[in-house]
Amino acid sequence: MTTRFPEPAVPAGSTPLAARLRELVAAAPGAPAVSDGDTVLTRAELDARTNRLARAFAARGVVRGDLVSIALPNVVAHVECSVAAWKLGAVPQPLSARLPPSEKDAVLSVAAPALIVDEPVDASGHDDAPLPDVVGPSWKAPTSGGSTGRPKVIVAGQAACVEQALGRVDGLRIDRDGVFLCTAPLHHNAPYMFSLMALLQGHHVVLMQRFDAARTLELVGAHGVTWLYVVPTMMSRMLRLPPDHWTDAELGSLRTVLHVGAPCPPEVKRGFMDRVGPETVLELYSGTESQAGTVIDGREWLAHPGSVGRVVRGAMKVCDAEGAELPPGEIGEIWMRSEGMPTYHYLGAVAHARDGWESLGDMGSFDADGYLYLADRRSDMILVGGANVYPAEVEAALAAHPEVTDAVVVGVPDDDYGRTVHAIVAPAPGAGPGLADRLREHVGARLSPYKTPRSYELVDHPLRDDAGKVRRSELAEARAGRR
Repeated sequence: MTTRFPEPAVPAGSTPLAARLRELVAAAPGAPAVSDGDTVLTRAELDARTNRLARAFAARGVVRGDLVSIALPNVVAHVECSVAAWKLGAVPQPLSARLPPSEKDAVLSVAAPALIVDEPVDASGHDDAPLPDVVGPSWKAPTSGGSTGRPKVIVAGQAACVEQALGRVDGLRIDRDGVFLCTAPLHHNAPYMFSLMALLQGHHVVLMQRFDAARTLELVGAHGVTWLYVVPTMMSRMLRLPPDHWTDAELGSLRTVLHVGAPCPPEVKRGFMDRVGPETVLELYSGTESQAGTVIDGREWLAHPGSVGRVVRGAMKVCDAEGAELPPGEIGEIWMRSEGMPTYHYLGAVAHARDGWESLGDMGSFDADGYLYLADRRSDMILVGGANVYPAEVEAALAAHPEVTDAVVVGVPDDDYGRTVHAIVAPAPGAGPGLADRLREHVGARLSPYKTPRSYELVDHPLRDDAGKVRRSELAEARAGRR
């Protein structure tokens, strides 16, 4: 079948992902492969069940190169669907199980999958014998992790073989036969990708059906977790747990705590390193498109606080609005370029490109030593009387206040300045009255006057989803309408 995207070259002798799973079964058939708190599958059980499921998919018309959309919550069946797709040479395409019908329809119109799995598929009656090995044209196709714009599907540029899908595994410290705790929804690229990479490395993949700060610490000890995925919002919630949760936690098994997904407030980063050790903490900056990336561990971060690291893959540069590269210390738009084969292909979108370089809309600066510091997304920047305000900087100042659980900053229309800064704050439990006044004083002592919020709004609901994502444009639009 001819796919809707170019296929990468696959050298002869490459190992299909299904063959890798059979190797793991042969090594330890009874070892746990994936669990979700309700269901536990061994390696042998996962292999047999996904053979049956792949045949059930084939009976519904799925062939090599097709997309299979998976709109399930964080359960074992989600992982089974991805593996079954690989066994047919199809491409798994994760979707949120909670998407409103209009948003879901918009994504599906772009993806045009051969099959949509939004409830468990009955594979009983199908043979569980191995299928013929096949290498699919891509090993995953998540939707955009961004909060604005039209839906787009990002088809990975790596084929569904070990040599390409696991090409970055060493830099991420996903070693062999560990235990991976997935804390975030599988419809987001990072937790989805890391879960599948860990599975292929022989890890026991432990899925949290919903993030809970205290439960996360319990699961690390209960399963001997070696590799933990978190986002800054989760880290902040965990640090706010009563001290006895950390005192009782058994964290000695942890070898890596990786955080990604959003800028991490320095206080949160330091707090986590104090509890698990700086050598354990790893931060990654990249997009789902994966043209380039930076990495930094905790020890290196202490020498370069606030940085997301140096470029370890691909190439990056920071440019002004006209495309001229900026010197160290100056904030501009981050442009990326992959090395070698394309790292992705869009369905439903066109890359924002210039002279062979691409931008995801992020802003930042490099220092003289080549360390990257993020500012914000271009679309989130607030222009206040001609001055640039980066929400992440203001949000970090707000989050440093002990009475704040989370904060999101947006720009709202103003007749005088064009826009001013508006802070939406989720107070911490026990926060007293008059919090907005205390925040004005707190932020005013840390930021320039034009960066400080002119208005505050206190809310009693979470501002971000379980993956740390926030729909900032929707929040801004709603508040602009009120004004």
